[in-house]
Amino acid sequence: MKRIADVVRKTKETDINLKLNIDGTGNNDINTGIGFFDHMLNSFSRHGFFDLIITVDGDLLVDTHHTIEDTGIVLGEAIKKAINNKSGIKRYGSVILPMDEALVLCSIDLSGRPYLSFDVDFTVERVGDMDTEMIKEFFYAVAYAAGMNLHIKLLDGVNNHHIIEVAFKAFAKALDEATSFDNRIDGVLSTKGSI
Repeated sequence: MKRIADVVRKTKETDINLKLNIDGTGNNDINTGIGFFDHMLNSFSRHGFFDLIITVDGDLLVDTHHTIEDTGIVLGEAIKKAINNKSGIKRYGSVILPMDEALVLCSIDLSGRPYLSFDVDFTVERVGDMDTEMIKEFFYAVAYAAGMNLHIKLLDGVNNHHIIEVAFKAFAKALDEATSFDNRIDGVLSTKGSI
């Protein structure tokens, strides 16, 4: 069974088309109109081995908020749709990932209960053409749309570009682990019998 999801979202603020293959190889074609955001989504795709096609037409004349937040919503919906009933998956994924001086912990539970703990501070307002305050908004949107418990914590780091990039890479690696199969799991990994 291929774990692929297509999601379209069209509002007065954004027009988004996204295709996600959980079991991909990291191939991607990404165009959000925000260069640094594209770079981060490319890192997510490559390091998580997710095939990802995204086109976004957003109201960037206003600012980057709607484009980034709505892309997070659509990506979260695609993750939820692609993993379907979660049968046989590990459910949990956790990684501590370095990038030069930066070190980030990311931990995920695909529990169906959305929650975000984001313990990352930035010292600049923008990196490239992306507002740093939108990093938390993006991960919040993904977590709540996907129904995942997501923790991202900065353990060390001073360079804002490195901190953001390693957060996206850590998220990718943790999600890759959480969505991977374990043949010891019969049904879903829960004492309730469903997640």
